[in-house]
Amino acid sequence: MTTAPSTGVRSFPRVGVKATRRATIIAFFAWLFAVYDYILFGTLLPEIGGHFGWSDSTASLVSTLVSVGTAVVALAVGPIVDRIGRRRGMILTVSGTAVASALSAATPGAGYLVGVRAFGGLGLSEQAVNATYLNEIYAVTEDEKIKKRRGLIYSLVQGGWPLGVLLASAFVAIFLPLVGWRGCFLLAVFPAVVIALARRGLKESPQFELEQRLRALRKQGKADEAAALAGEYGVSAEPSAPLAAIFKGAALRNTLVLGFAWLVNWFGIQVFSVLGTTVLTAGKGVSFTGSLVMLIVINAIGYLGYVFHGWIGDRFGRRNVIAIGWLISGVLFTLTLTVASGTVAVVTLYSLGMFFLIGPYAALLFYMGECYDTRCRATGTAFLNALSQPGAILAGVITTAMLASGSNWNTAALLVGAVGTFASGLVMFAARKVKTLEA
Repeated sequence: MTTAPSTGVRSFPRVGVKATRRATIIAFFAWLFAVYDYILFGTLLPEIGGHFGWSDSTASLVSTLVSVGTAVVALAVGPIVDRIGRRRGMILTVSGTAVASALSAATPGAGYLVGVRAFGGLGLSEQAVNATYLNEIYAVTEDEKIKKRRGLIYSLVQGGWPLGVLLASAFVAIFLPLVGWRGCFLLAVFPAVVIALARRGLKESPQFELEQRLRALRKQGKADEAAALAGEYGVSAEPSAPLAAIFKGAALRNTLVLGFAWLVNWFGIQVFSVLGTTVLTAGKGVSFTGSLVMLIVINAIGYLGYVFHGWIGDRFGRRNVIAIGWLISGVLFTLTLTVASGTVAVVTLYSLGMFFLIGPYAALLFYMGECYDTRCRATGTAFLNALSQPGAILAGVITTAMLASGSNWNTAALLVGAVGTFASGLVMFAARKVKTLEA
């Protein structure tokens, strides 16, 4: 869906090369440390569970309840950002990362942990707000190199996910013996605070500034003037609430299809990325230290998946690239859990599975931004992003039930993670193709 189609007679102000690249770099580091905090919980879950004496099913239940709190917070972020603006929204999300990390370090037990980890929903929403802001900035940038390769450049930003997982695994391997699991959480606080301060210098996107002007005119009772101004820029003049707008017109189909795809794909993300240490230790018999080393290698390869899918999505269409990638990933994880034996085979198949599981998100987040108008873009991307948590919750409930009934982690990971990943690829083919956002 185009923010400013050719029928508009006025163009948005351009964003300079320096400002575009600065925003891109800050977005990358913000997402990197948001992921570090988010993944750290799953990475340290075996250690936290051991400290408090939790069983496997109890640890899985705690993880599921954390996902519930995360979902509630993440769902609120989109409408807030469409109201307060992209710049303030990005400061809010990275500040949430710092708060979640700091409070997690002081955990006295399960109830408290479930409550404070809900703030991780702000950090998880970082990718949705990034996608919204960068989608709009790249559409009006003077940097033609970025504008022509926006999917590839955004893949470098979104690649903060595997690098964040890699960072969490590396820091736990290095610092866990020195500062314990509480100290590992504290390590994420300070860089998040620095990034929040750096974002204060970013400019608001021109598209949202126009939306603010339209809202002000409507509030003053100048609806006709607002409609005329919207027409000059070629944007929608409809003053509907952002949440309602994503369920109307051309946006409806992709909201439903992408929402279901996010939900089901997070079966795989929850199992193979968030709980990767548990799958490797309990499912494949790898030591905890060995699982950390494996995850470093696996997520380094996963980062290449982001770059690859961002690049190929620019050339062959983001929707099909996402769908095919997830289908391949489901097959590779099935082979990992059923036929792989030995370190080399497990690492190879698991790495390739992650390459095609998380890599398509580089194309997906940018594709989502192209699905919605400025008035509801943050709401749409954040809403879809938040549906990852119901997926994580449902995956956790099914996994917990299977473990409690006597199944092992290998079987649970296969039926929940691998099958869910494959199914999400099939669902993606039902999404509507969209046009690239242009100024």
